[in-house]
Amino acid sequence: MIYSMTGYGRGQQTMPERDILVEIKSVNHRFFEFSARLPRAYGFLEEKLKSYIQSRVSRGKVDVNVFIVTLDGANVEVGINTELAKGYIDALRKLGEETGVRDDITLTSLSRFSDIFVLRRAEEDEDELWAQVKQVAEEAVNNFLAMRAKEGEKMKADLLDRLASIEKSVAVVEESSARIVEDYRTRLYNKICDVLADTHVDEQRILTEAAIFAEKTAVDEETVRLRSHIAQFRQILEANEPIGRKLDFLVQEMNREANTTGSKIQDVEVTKVVVSIKSDIEKIREQIQNIE
Repeated sequence: MIYSMTGYGRGQQTMPERDILVEIKSVNHRFFEFSARLPRAYGFLEEKLKSYIQSRVSRGKVDVNVFIVTLDGANVEVGINTELAKGYIDALRKLGEETGVRDDITLTSLSRFSDIFVLRRAEEDEDELWAQVKQVAEEAVNNFLAMRAKEGEKMKADLLDRLASIEKSVAVVEESSARIVEDYRTRLYNKICDVLADTHVDEQRILTEAAIFAEKTAVDEETVRLRSHIAQFRQILEANEPIGRKLDFLVQEMNREANTTGSKIQDVEVTKVVVSIKSDIEKIREQIQNIE
């Protein structure tokens, strides 16, 4: 399956004690490049996320945003400032003695002094937190890869169309090659007749010159290799692995054969066909820059 290097995926779940959101997006890049934005307190998750995502994505510039919101009251411990509480009790009793007011101090009355209570966040279990984040990240990655695969299928269809177009053009070049040699032989024969002003022409010399011309302008090897590269291209498109780099190398080889063909053939009409081949190859090259 072909994967585009451009994609977006999102996952969100409410877990015990927290709400987690993970967003993943990517653009094309020659290698795998990773960056993440996380709450400062959860920076330890970055390397774990990178390792997990790299196990499923081989190429592209990948950006990940992680949002972790702790639910109200979750993961909070209530502590007591005992010394401060004792200070309040002593002060209240002294006030009672000095004013003659009855001592009716209770826990309920002490609870009105909110500063004797200390709220602090309990230490979080990093392994448990990672398990939760990974679960949400997996959902995001699945959506991300689904979008990449959808884009990849569109690219595959376009590439196959362009390969078919190149094959048709190659067939035209092959059919025209023999005609070009025959046209050259006829022009050569007529030119020699004009120069010698004689109907007696050395046919063997004509054949020899035509053979030399045919050798110089023969594109059989180039068109055979082009067809071979096209066949390989189609095979690679069906591979279940990253194929972008392989296709990039193959397109370079296809372009080389097209250039050689163009330099050998000096026929205007066939040259137009070769230009069309090179144009299709260039469009293929542009497409595969975004294939994983």
